[in-house]
Amino acid sequence: MAPALASASRIVRSPLGDLLLQADSNSLRGLSFSGAEGLPPVKSALLEQIEHELHEYFQGRRRDFGVALDLEGTEFQKRVWEELKKIPFAETISYAELAKRVGSANGFRAVGAANGANPIAIVVPCHRVINADGGIGGYGGDVWRKRWLLEHERRVAGMPPLDLFSVQTPVVVGQK
Repeated sequence: MAPALASASRIVRSPLGDLLLQADSNSLRGLSFSGAEGLPPVKSALLEQIEHELHEYFQGRRRDFGVALDLEGTEFQKRVWEELKKIPFAETISYAELAKRVGSANGFRAVGAANGANPIAIVVPCHRVINADGGIGGYGGDVWRKRWLLEHERRVAGMPPLDLFSVQTPVVVGQK
């Protein structure tokens, strides 16, 4: 979902490909994975701030972002996005846990949809939500980017990598 009323846009190179930043004079309104070309350079202190913060994040020198955000969506989406911002760096929760945290215990599919509509990737860390079985789940910016972000954060935090590729199957008694 592209943010409305962005007055400045910029393409920033990253290890994950080009990122499209969109802002107004007061806040970041969008950060998405993009192959957009040909945006003219725009002077914007806010875009320069988020570009600097992203550079530090990708270098492993930043865990939180300080840029002001303008999250435009439904009240439910906003609740989900606010809860996403509370997930600590390098940690993950399940869609079911996120649903509980926003007061919709059985609404993990609705939470997944709100996650997918997140207009500000990385900064609002929807990549930190995985399946209850430990699987990586989906990601609007492609699953390989989600895996990269999770592995990057765990490496920076000095934590062991997540096993996002195997699903634990229950052992049946009497079976070898």
